[in-house]
Amino acid sequence: MGVTLSDINDARRQLSGVVDPTPLVHDEMLSARLGVDMHLKAENLQRGGSFKIRGAYNKISRLNDDEKALGVITASAGNHAQGVALAARLNGIKATIVLPKTAPLTKIVATRAQGADVILEGGTFDEAVAFSRGLQKEHGYTYVHAFDDDLIIAGQGTIGLEIAETLRKATVIVVPIGGGGIVSGIAIAAKELIPNVRVIGVQAENCAPVAQSLKAGKPVDISYKQTIADGIAVKTPAERTLAIIKDKVDDIVEVSEEEIARAIFHCAQNAHLVVEGAGAAGLAALLAGKVDLKATDTVCAVLCGGNIDGNLLARVIEQVLVRQGRYIILKVLVPDRPGSLSGMLKIVADEHANVVEVYHQRAIWLAPLGSVGIEMILEVRDQDHGDSVHDRLNVAGYYAETVDQEW
Repeated sequence: MGVTLSDINDARRQLSGVVDPTPLVHDEMLSARLGVDMHLKAENLQRGGSFKIRGAYNKISRLNDDEKALGVITASAGNHAQGVALAARLNGIKATIVLPKTAPLTKIVATRAQGADVILEGGTFDEAVAFSRGLQKEHGYTYVHAFDDDLIIAGQGTIGLEIAETLRKATVIVVPIGGGGIVSGIAIAAKELIPNVRVIGVQAENCAPVAQSLKAGKPVDISYKQTIADGIAVKTPAERTLAIIKDKVDDIVEVSEEEIARAIFHCAQNAHLVVEGAGAAGLAALLAGKVDLKATDTVCAVLCGGNIDGNLLARVIEQVLVRQGRYIILKVLVPDRPGSLSGMLKIVADEHANVVEVYHQRAIWLAPLGSVGIEMILEVRDQDHGDSVHDRLNVAGYYAETVDQEW
């Protein structure tokens, strides 16, 4: 029969008192930039840091006593792991979670903190799934699939109910796609409750099987490339979710790693929300102009998770600042004598640029004898300000060269 609106409403009743209805944040800056009424569905603020508790609890809480006694198992790229671990703990049962060896440390630690047994196996989500299936057969655990399950899809669909109730005028809903569970559930609910709404699915370019699968008419297994959107890095969608996507989702677009990084940065800098790569994928498509919009549109981007490693977040922010001209890297040749560095730094200070880091480079640059290479990372107001600092150094007799940064 498949998942219906009735199933999603039933899931909401099952989740009452367990799942937090998440806020819709009006993004004024993005509204002005895109020329539409822009809202962010902040599932990154959900228990467990993502939407996954919705489906996991809807599934696990319905197990019979014998199934609960044996426990549950799943494989995950990270967020589903935390959702299953939390749902299992709330129901007082054992959970075994298989994560790929590449899973972020933040997600591994958080899953263990919920009391689950964590096993690291495989280089990708799909390899972790294969290993977990073997353990399921060996021990008789109940399998809680990340997306290929009607109860999971119905649980994720409760997000669509919340959007329909709090943003009835929505005309476009943009949702990240990994295996397709969240976009399937939201699309089922939204299409029933919001007249003429469009649902747009977004995948990371480095792991994007859905468009190819729709074209082929069946799930296609693609090659995997590393992506900062690890939460949606699924090589093969399920037949179940692919059928729903074909029927309910209006368009599928793909975003690059740089576009995802810009969306993460926007959330942190302008919306004051910490969002992981997978959670920012939908917003990335909007920022990159990959979703067709009209001035009359009211748009909702679902930020489906916030479990980003702090080190990765710092690197993303730094990279985007470089791209925006807020950080510049200068290579400067100065005379190798006392006071030269001080003179160069005085020019930087007079231009009101902030020195982030300074490195002496001697042998590596093969600097002329009598000179020393200095590499500086400077914080500036914008590209014009950076150009002004660069020009002042050259006018003063220092040979300065801007280093272009590649993503």
